[in-house]
Amino acid sequence: MRINKDQYCLNNFRKAVVAKEFLVTAEVAPPKGGNPQHMIDMTATLKGRVHAVNITDGSRAVMRMSSLTAALILLQHGIEPVCQMACRDRNRIALQGDLLGAHALGIENILALTGDPVKVGDYPDAKAVFDLESVRLLQVTQKLNAGIDYNDKILPDGGTNLFIGAAVDPQCRSWSGLQKRFQRKLEAGAQFFQSQLITDFEILDKFMTQIAAGCDRPILAGIFLLKSAKNARFINRAVPGVNIPDHIIDRLEQAKDPLEEGMKIAAEQVQIARQLCQGVHMMAVKREDLIAPILDMAGVKPVVNQMIAV
Repeated sequence: MRINKDQYCLNNFRKAVVAKEFLVTAEVAPPKGGNPQHMIDMTATLKGRVHAVNITDGSRAVMRMSSLTAALILLQHGIEPVCQMACRDRNRIALQGDLLGAHALGIENILALTGDPVKVGDYPDAKAVFDLESVRLLQVTQKLNAGIDYNDKILPDGGTNLFIGAAVDPQCRSWSGLQKRFQRKLEAGAQFFQSQLITDFEILDKFMTQIAAGCDRPILAGIFLLKSAKNARFINRAVPGVNIPDHIIDRLEQAKDPLEEGMKIAAEQVQIARQLCQGVHMMAVKREDLIAPILDMAGVKPVVNQMIAV
């Protein structure tokens, strides 16, 4: 029997998307061990401040607890999850199985990802699968929602009710490639887009006006909490495609309290993003408790009728 999601929530991410509210999501990594308590504690600070919390799926190819399991744990604690699903580690059989399982558990929000290459993670000799990639995963999910599987076989219990989104990188070096990939994801059924870390808001503005204009799908700009100049330099080295500008690094370097300065920078970026797109996706690795204060600094009001456990 499918778990009744209504026992946990009064409002949800999908409703906020349809209502065209300013959307706020946050990102949390599952634990690297079997104890989810720290994840639970961090996400508890997000209640009433975000519409949903993304649970990463082997981000940067690092082994962690199953995103599906972690998403269920959050749902049981009154936090609506967005379960990230990467194609790197599963073939089409396993991916469909996990999607059906998510539906059965009441986990409706899915973010379809191709996945980072294994060579960047902690198991560089692991065998990558990549049977599908994000566009085809979107297509598969649409088919499951329509009541058929990848092989066009009818599902005996009817279709799923999954609300699927995709990632987008407005700072991609290939503008034509970005445009083509974004269009393919739209056509494959993406209902929302969460961006990678944004550092160039002029590029985001250009993306919104030249590529995303008229798509009628919310774009959530990725906002990342930089904790210090050292942290910013590490991000520049370790995260492909990210270029944190020197003026931000200098600000962090010269600040008496770099963490507080990083919060101010993130809040300023949220305010800029509000003028350009329909939401923000907040990332504060290991300091998710600072997301609510950043939103306060940015003037973002608490979410009304956020999920509560009953």
